Amino acid sequence: MHHRTTAPPPLRSHAPRTASLVAAALGACSVLLLILVAVRWHPLLGLDGDLARTTHRRAVEDRGLTHVLRVLSDWVWDPLTMRLLCAAVAVWLVWRWSAWWTALWLAVTCAVTAIVQQTVKAAVHRPRPVWPDPVDSAHYAAFPSGHALTATVVCGLLLWILHRHGPSRAVWVTAVTAAVVSVVGVGVTRVWLGVHWFSDVVGGWLFGALLTALAVMVYEWPRPGGAQLPGGRPG
Repeated sequence: MHHRTTAPPPLRSHAPRTASLVAAALGACSVLLLILVAVRWHPLLGLDGDLARTTHRRAVEDRGLTHVLRVLSDWVWDPLTMRLLCAAVAVWLVWRWSAWWTALWLAVTCAVTAIVQQTVKAAVHRPRPVWPDPVDSAHYAAFPSGHALTATVVCGLLLWILHRHGPSRAVWVTAVTAAVVSVVGVGVTRVWLGVHWFSDVVGGWLFGALLTALAVMVYEWPRPGGAQLPGGRPG
């Protein structure tokens, strides 16, 4: 007899209020950092400059490591790669579980992330570091780091979807480890390659975490009629 495959029951989510509080805290931190960058707060500029000069000097000296970090930054953790990963997961959700709402939520959040990233960059218009002997190049304004922001959002969203499917402990630990390595790693590569200031990366992390929290808040908010959640159950 043919048995229809069903998804494991999703874990009970926290109330949207929790996501709202997290989003409020992250929003305050994001705005504060944005203001400090916009007014060119001297202690922050000094820290950025010191870190940038130290890492760039080492990047020039250690070309082998720099090449590896360029590959990771430009191909593995690149925003395009992250968006393609989201697209693949969205297709899988529809194909495997018929989770149209979750797939749409994932796609829209990624699109909003790109818009927010470019809007903030244009508004702040912070110059990138300039070196006489650059090891890499990048486009658009510096703040916030698009690589760090996109990786934070994508990893955060995918972890949330996985969490709702109730993964085994081994799978969950592996996924969290991969996400942390990716988010932290891409930030390190952007500073090492001399295309971002450290505060750009922190800004990317903060704005990315904020957008993730807002997306979770929207996802968990009660919906009339019961939209489809990842497990194919009405939410």
